[in-house]
Amino acid sequence: MNLSVLLVFSAIILFSAYKIYGKFVYKKFGLNDNNPAPSHTLRDGVDYEPSKPIVVLGHHFASIAGAGPIVGPIIAVTFGWIPAVIWILVGGIFFGAVHDLGSMATSLKTEGKSIGVIIRNQIGSKGKQLFVIFSFSTLILVIGVFADIIAKTFVTNPGVASASILFILLAIGFGIVNKIVGDRKSAFIIITIIGVVLMYFFVYLGMLVPIVLEYNTWVLILLGYAFIASVTPVSMLLQPRDYLNSFLLYGMIIAAVLGVFIANPEIQMSNEIHFTDENLGFIFPVLFVTIACGAISGFHSLVASGTTSKQLDRESDAKVVGFGGMLIESFLAIISVGAVVVLTRTDYAAQLSSTGPVALFSNGLGGMIASLGISEQFAIGFVALTVSAFALTTLDTCTRLARFTLQEYFEDVPQAAGQFLATNRYVSTGIVILFSILLLLSGEFTTLWPIFGSANQLLAALALLTIAVWLIKKKVNALFVTIPMFFMFTVTLASLGLFAWKNFKDEVYVLSIIAALLFILAISLMVLATKSLKKEVKEPAKAL
Repeated sequence: MNLSVLLVFSAIILFSAYKIYGKFVYKKFGLNDNNPAPSHTLRDGVDYEPSKPIVVLGHHFASIAGAGPIVGPIIAVTFGWIPAVIWILVGGIFFGAVHDLGSMATSLKTEGKSIGVIIRNQIGSKGKQLFVIFSFSTLILVIGVFADIIAKTFVTNPGVASASILFILLAIGFGIVNKIVGDRKSAFIIITIIGVVLMYFFVYLGMLVPIVLEYNTWVLILLGYAFIASVTPVSMLLQPRDYLNSFLLYGMIIAAVLGVFIANPEIQMSNEIHFTDENLGFIFPVLFVTIACGAISGFHSLVASGTTSKQLDRESDAKVVGFGGMLIESFLAIISVGAVVVLTRTDYAAQLSSTGPVALFSNGLGGMIASLGISEQFAIGFVALTVSAFALTTLDTCTRLARFTLQEYFEDVPQAAGQFLATNRYVSTGIVILFSILLLLSGEFTTLWPIFGSANQLLAALALLTIAVWLIKKKVNALFVTIPMFFMFTVTLASLGLFAWKNFKDEVYVLSIIAALLFILAISLMVLATKSLKKEVKEPAKAL
């Protein structure tokens, strides 16, 4: 079978799902443009700022993508490319897109607040405290890990560092000009074209003027940048940078699709399904934890309810941004699978172990893009740079999300110190950066990172639980949410149980204890949710 057939089939399935199932899910959440969005009612010019749908989609897509839909699917092909494709399509449509749009919808109905606050309203204060501590810890871990990855990338490839700095300066300029032009559509299109052209030029320019610094210096610069990105108005840095960066990913996807149709490669990998792997374990639950961002990822709920919901101009924009953004990411995950299925299974296994998933993706996709008449070396470098650019997006988005999480935790603390932290974005961001520095100095992030996959999918299960409780209390049939919710809890609890046992046998007691605690957290929140629903069972329906 030709790879182009797989891409066309997947594109048709995903587009049809958006038009048909997306419409059904959108109506279920009761979104209506007659209701003013929080970006208008709570507009502060810093976090709450109404923006054009295409800009918010760019920000949201750049924030949720990162390297997730690339690394996860490529590793999961170990079990076979067919189960990987099936989970990406089924998971993306019926799990991830529902999860992302649901997180966005519940946030829109709760003053643009995050999942933690929604848990407090729907499940109780204890639930919120447990969830916020868990999500804050997860975000600090992501910040530490990505600061380390990006700093090492900048050290080994100084040209990527130069291009990234030029992107940031370009984003600031774009944000300033966009403020000046306002709502004039033609002017916005013109500055977008100019911005995208300059961005691609900076890819080339960055390679010519590399910036060489030491690892520790880059870490401090990156965390300093993350601090600034967290406290400045979203329309001045975070949003325009993510919007422009999204065109890197769009460009990579378009170039990849065109390259596939021109090169017309055959799928060389066998159709064999491997139900177990000596390194990864059993296909269940490992496949569903490994492929996260391409199918369903709990991190998306933090972005959707943390930054994106505060920028939506209208409630109807949530469909294209939440549901549509997830399906675009699913298509990227399909492309990631396509980058390796053109290899035999033997070649795939050898290259995966020797070069890693990102290099494997860059080489495979770069080779296809080169069929457009581009230098293969430049094509491979462009793909690698695109992945690195989105790692930086993950860093600054997570810092802002951690700041929101910390502030929302202290909203319920009546003492002056609590209210100070809840309202002062500079101090709360400083605390986030401090925790990140301490984690990096301790070196424990390398020990803790292996549990992130299970923790991330637990976030997804808890977000679906919250959305389901919210819908049930509104007397809305929540079956389209509860089925994915029960499946994700099954996946997560099985994964955590196996992870705890494996690390206990290997005498890695820290990870074993953390996995056990996360297992208890999941059970505790399910119990609290059940108690909350029992209290409401006889109450009349509330208006959406």
